[in-house]
Amino acid sequence: MFRYENPQFFWYLLVIPVFILLFIIGVWWRNRNIKKLGGKETLAKLTPGLPIFKRYVKFGLLMLSVFFLVVALANPQFGTKTEKVKRRGVDVFIAIDVSKSMLAEDIKPSRLEKTKQTVSTLIDRLENDRIGIIVFAGNAYLQVPLTIDYGATKLFMNSLNPDVIPTQGTAIGAAIELAMESHDEKNKKHQALIIISDGEDHDSEAEDMAKKAKDNGIAIFTIGVGSDQGAPIPASKVSGSSIYKRDAQGKVIMSRLNEGMLKKIADKGGGNYYRMSKNNSEVRALIGQLAQIEKQEFEERIYTDYEDWFQIPLGIALLLLLIEFLLYERRSKFFGKLFGSSAISKV
Repeated sequence: MFRYENPQFFWYLLVIPVFILLFIIGVWWRNRNIKKLGGKETLAKLTPGLPIFKRYVKFGLLMLSVFFLVVALANPQFGTKTEKVKRRGVDVFIAIDVSKSMLAEDIKPSRLEKTKQTVSTLIDRLENDRIGIIVFAGNAYLQVPLTIDYGATKLFMNSLNPDVIPTQGTAIGAAIELAMESHDEKNKKHQALIIISDGEDHDSEAEDMAKKAKDNGIAIFTIGVGSDQGAPIPASKVSGSSIYKRDAQGKVIMSRLNEGMLKKIADKGGGNYYRMSKNNSEVRALIGQLAQIEKQEFEERIYTDYEDWFQIPLGIALLLLLIEFLLYERRSKFFGKLFGSSAISKV
């Protein structure tokens, strides 16, 4: 397996076209001045030992050396050893409600932002479990397939917002169905689905889908985010102040946690319901529940050892610099005999 340890250094290659442009401008300026002096024939008489072609060769060598120096800085590496690692864990999908109601601020800083923090904490406490992310509002979408790349999953979490789904609603049933489709159909164990939602605008199929998921070996846990008192739903902001959604009569719509529905879904799915807390007690409880699910064993190949190869491009760069240094501007006696005085006219 090949890779560059520091690919960001390739940005330095942008200096090469800049130098080439400056060199071309310099040649143009020089030729213009030569014409003022009387042309190349006059210059040949004034500087009989100056072969112009060497200037181009030296510049080309210098640019090539810069190229190979950048490659050396990027440090090409080859994987020299692969190790088969066996892991035992559970396949966990986290279904996150990204409907507009999740922007309500009865849970600070908002329901959705608190959800992101909770999921990040949960991921930090997982060990060897594969994790996937499903987002849902009016429909459900698979955003992160099952993976053990926790870092990439957490990076994706930062970009979650209601705009990722065009249709609004809270299609919990669709999220459960998608989780069943995304799990291994042959595997009737080692699977869990965690649903995080305020439970508003639920669809009538959610409980039936939860029962079906349980029959397919998927344990469903739900986390309720929101408060009983509820909060208005921000529609937009003007001059730092929020404008809230209103109904047909012009009254501000209040969004409240639908705890009863989330409890029913967890009960039908063979799991537990938790209410999101400030101290992440629900995360600790979930980790304990996941630990009780029978683990599966899966194998992954991981490149564990890389060998540095920066010495080769570095050596080429240094060799080119040495040749450039040894290539004198003035014509040597050897080249003078070889090319004669006509060398001065070459461009």
